[in-house]
Amino acid sequence: MNETSPRFDHKAFLRTLTERPGVYRMLDAEGAILYVGKARNLKKRVASYFRASGLSLKTQALMRQVASIEVTVTRTEGEALLLESNLIKAHRPRYNVLYRDDKSYPWIYVATEETYPRLAFHRGARNRPGRYFGPYPNAQAVRETLALLAKVFRVRQCEDSVFNNRSRPCLQHQIERCSAPCVGLISPEAYARDLQEAMLFLEGRNDEIIERLGERMQAAAEALAFEEAARYRDRIATLRRIQEKQYITGERGDLDIVALAMEAGVAVVQVFFVRGGRNLGNKTFQPAVPEAETPESVMEAFLSQFYSTHPPPAEILVNRLEAGEAVGLLEAALGERAGRRVRIRQRVRGERARWLEMAERNARTALASRLASRSGMRERLEALRDALALEALPERMECFDISHTRGEATVASCVVFDAEGPRKSDYRRFNIEGITPGDDYAAMRQALERRYRRIRAGEAPLPDVLFIDGGKGQLAMAREVLDELGIPDVTLVGIAKGPERRPGLETLFVDGRAEPVHLKPDSRALHLIQQIRDEAHRFAITGHRQRRQKQRTRSPLESIPGVGARRRQRLLTHFGGLQEVARAGVEDLMRVKGISRRLAEQIHAAFHGEELR
Repeated sequence: MNETSPRFDHKAFLRTLTERPGVYRMLDAEGAILYVGKARNLKKRVASYFRASGLSLKTQALMRQVASIEVTVTRTEGEALLLESNLIKAHRPRYNVLYRDDKSYPWIYVATEETYPRLAFHRGARNRPGRYFGPYPNAQAVRETLALLAKVFRVRQCEDSVFNNRSRPCLQHQIERCSAPCVGLISPEAYARDLQEAMLFLEGRNDEIIERLGERMQAAAEALAFEEAARYRDRIATLRRIQEKQYITGERGDLDIVALAMEAGVAVVQVFFVRGGRNLGNKTFQPAVPEAETPESVMEAFLSQFYSTHPPPAEILVNRLEAGEAVGLLEAALGERAGRRVRIRQRVRGERARWLEMAERNARTALASRLASRSGMRERLEALRDALALEALPERMECFDISHTRGEATVASCVVFDAEGPRKSDYRRFNIEGITPGDDYAAMRQALERRYRRIRAGEAPLPDVLFIDGGKGQLAMAREVLDELGIPDVTLVGIAKGPERRPGLETLFVDGRAEPVHLKPDSRALHLIQQIRDEAHRFAITGHRQRRQKQRTRSPLESIPGVGARRRQRLLTHFGGLQEVARAGVEDLMRVKGISRRLAEQIHAAFHGEELR
């Protein structure tokens, strides 16, 4: 059993602990908060930390430092979730996932009670009377929106001190970005109409504005006021261009798109903000992640903390979250905060699926940039040198992996890392032939022989470290290949997955060492090894899928009921190829002649392995 501080009598504490929902705080001997957690049943949850076995390494390290536990009982588990978020943000415990944000988000503010309200940039508490639109991910997004509003609706944005002391129109009026209410060039009624339409635009109701402007343009034309009609025409054209650039097809509501990418103990979260159907931009977060956390637990912690200080929209799309009870609890807690229903969704289709994919792609890009940072890479290489007892920093590392589906289309990958991170121009794939299907040893041997014959011939420099995805058997086979080829001075390391393939529990077999190496889950050396191994795995799987697809020459379109030769030809002609058909959303497919919504959904499901509801 993992003992806590001898001063803490956990048995006596548990005897009096309630079974109601609440929050518990674990403290060290100095009274500092180590960890904050929530529970539906406080007694059961806290007691689980004191069981004799089955605790993760992170929890074992935590419990060795606990000197006391404090609890706060709440009425519901939802209240506990909100309190937990507030306590984590206030105390920043070292064993919690920490969401970090340096400032509040900007909004657009309209003081609607004034005669000539202005559109203003706002950051901070929203306690003044009027309307607030947002939040926006950054100040630049607000300024771009304000510039669009000035161009289309000509509502003032100047400070009240300037507005109250004007005696003639300013430059903004001369360039047609303001209707000059400061000197009475527009009536309060006409100004109120322009302001209302600007607010409709911020609510995402562009179609309604365009319809109104169209009616006025027609009326002006019938009255022979052609210059006025031309101004309305230009406004309509500008609004349509904005609509094409900023709107999600078929969307008119508010939603956030939250995507997490996590690798080697590092996490990046991308949040895209959509308000009134308009994409307001995105923001990147890098939460501090304790060891042994899963992507699902990091996402849950991020959502609860992020929306404890930011108003949640009606809908939140996420890419990683454990389905079931956790989602229901988060929805209930966020709905209570927002005063209306909040839905959290993972399985989405069509345009929403494309937006979620885009957010995830942004998160992966940001993560790759963070992992490949020069300073971070240097620290990891130094840690790897110490962990493997190398004489110098490794300048070049290679890793091999094998991918197949029941022995079909076997592909081996070789990825290369140096002091700058991944060296993708040196990556290689090997299509494996002439082996018993599913024989990973034979596949690895063939890949190593082909690779190191080429290296011996001068195709590429020798690596300092060669990683093999596997245990003692794969390591011995790799040593045999290198000896046969006469290649010395390469440190061989086998990477064996931990129990249940959990990251952080890998076993390293280093050639020449009698005992295996176990690195701590928060080891920078282990994080680098995980990154290299995962990159080899990704590269192998991608190659395998491409090879398997080539071997299966029959088009997926041929297996879809209702898609005959003519419709297949229309689809391929419209999108320019099968790959683009596979990428298309339901709405895009419906634009092809003869493709109904039901058929478009069938086509989309066939390419994405989904079942129609």
